[in-house]
Amino acid sequence: MTDPGPLAVHIVDDEDALRDSLAFLFASRGIASRLWPSGEAFLAAWPQADCGCIILDVRMEGQSGPQVLDALIRTEGRAADLPPVIFLTGHADVPLAVQSLKSGAFDFLEKPFNDNQIVDLALRAMDLHRSRAVEADTRQTIAARFATLSAREIEVMDLILEGQLNKQIADRLGIAMRTVEVHRSRVLQKTGARNSVELAQMKARIAGG
Repeated sequence: MTDPGPLAVHIVDDEDALRDSLAFLFASRGIASRLWPSGEAFLAAWPQADCGCIILDVRMEGQSGPQVLDALIRTEGRAADLPPVIFLTGHADVPLAVQSLKSGAFDFLEKPFNDNQIVDLALRAMDLHRSRAVEADTRQTIAARFATLSAREIEVMDLILEGQLNKQIADRLGIAMRTVEVHRSRVLQKTGARNSVELAQMKARIAGG
């Protein structure tokens, strides 16, 4: 992952006063923010490398907050690949915000909200975004190692993961047991796994990505 530098909170709201007050609040806590007057403006400029979390008003002129989230998910493929989204909602929109949680939003706050509450929530969201980025990088690194395996090494690896012993693998593939031992050693060396258990964990980690 290329380090984008300090992350910012991206605030998407069609109320100038709310955007400005939130920007002032985050600045007072040493947190950068970027302001967007509409969902359309935010989507037109997406992606943003410094985006650590997104604060979205549920009800806006033009596209609503949930519609913006849906558009982002269509672009990225799934909610987990987005920076966490926090919805701001009035009392009447709470059911809609709750539904958005099921679609992948991180959380929502009902207006009026406490200053500490929204700052703490944004900090937790950015921590989650960083941890997801680290995990994605780790999966990418592991996948690159697995991509170096030859076709025969992959065959041997798959049989190792089935719990087959070297002699069973040799019989199954019609090769010498010493050849299996060499392939097993290369599989562990190339993937960086210390043993078959760790090899299975690494493969599962890629599949879970």
